[in-house]
Amino acid sequence: MRKLTKSILCGLLLFLIIPEVSGQGDISPSPYFSYGKGLGIISPDSLFMLNIRFRLQNRVGLITQGDDDLSIDRVEARVRRLRLRFDGFIYTPKLYYLIQLAFTRADMDYDVTGFPNIVRDAMIIYSVNKNFSIGLGQTKLPGNRQRVNSSGDLQLVDRSIVNSTFNIDRDFGIQLYYNNDIRGFSYVLRGAISSGEGRNINSTDNGLAYTGRVELLPFGRFTNGGDYFEGDLAREKKPKISMGTTYSSNQNATRTGGQLGTFLYAPRDIETFMIDFLFKYQGWAFETELLKRNSIDPITTNNDGDERYVYVGQGENYQASYLFKSNYEIIGRFSRVLPDDDIQLLTPQLKQYTLGASKYIRGHRLKLQTDITYEKNQWLQGTNADANYWQLRFQIEAGI
Repeated sequence: MRKLTKSILCGLLLFLIIPEVSGQGDISPSPYFSYGKGLGIISPDSLFMLNIRFRLQNRVGLITQGDDDLSIDRVEARVRRLRLRFDGFIYTPKLYYLIQLAFTRADMDYDVTGFPNIVRDAMIIYSVNKNFSIGLGQTKLPGNRQRVNSSGDLQLVDRSIVNSTFNIDRDFGIQLYYNNDIRGFSYVLRGAISSGEGRNINSTDNGLAYTGRVELLPFGRFTNGGDYFEGDLAREKKPKISMGTTYSSNQNATRTGGQLGTFLYAPRDIETFMIDFLFKYQGWAFETELLKRNSIDPITTNNDGDERYVYVGQGENYQASYLFKSNYEIIGRFSRVLPDDDIQLLTPQLKQYTLGASKYIRGHRLKLQTDITYEKNQWLQGTNADANYWQLRFQIEAGI
């Protein structure tokens, strides 16, 4: 009887163990996780990588009635930016993808386009080798330096009026990237052929946009890619300089800013020229941009006499800063936007004088920013009254 009982017990034990052992081969290996710039997930066979990042900007601002009347005219209190980013590779590290989504009204250009323009970036990039890459999709064009820098890597609360007036932003098309070094002298070449209509706009004309950019770094590359974020957070041990120039030709553009702005009543060809300079050394940083936009017959009119125009003119931006070892930074900026004679009856000359301070808690990923701006609006033609005012802003930037 005892032998029978032992046999039954052994049989039950084998019945429970064998399925468990045989099932081990059906369990998929776990993915690998990494924590650095975001949350990284790599498949067990290393054929797929996904990196997840987010960031937000919460902003409060006050604008006065005038320069001598400090009563409050407008209050800005909003989530300025809220973005989710995915990037990584598929099947091989040479095939890289980038996706970026936006969720605030201003970030979606809702007031201009009339629909929730969520997709900011959707790009597939193939790295031919360590120097040359080619991409297809929607992302930033190789424009002015301040625009190429992420809005999360700015020293002040936002970019300058020069950038908002003349930048060429994002577009769908093909882009080429090339970089190399010659005995310590580095250079970057970028080019793009795109629709010219801006992000998420179906092209309805036969014109394209052609953009080219050259960057020269005579003293070699910046530490940690410091030429693509503002402020000398890397505290460069040796002087570093980058000089860049961009040319863009947008044919049969349908919007006032080419890839941006409201829709014109008739298409126009738009040319944009950009020159920028960047210097960093031991906590000091200085950058400047000069932008110029041309268009023949820039004003368009509908049957009711309403006018919409390409902003032809020029802009200049100068920005200097010093980062203390305590990670507090002080910044000064002067910006000017000057319209050409063709549109001076429609828009004034703008000047802004800005003084700001930032506290970097964890670099540009977590920081506190504040700035105060004095803006002068001067009409160069016509009888419109000039208007000047003060603006005070505070912002928290947080992200991974």
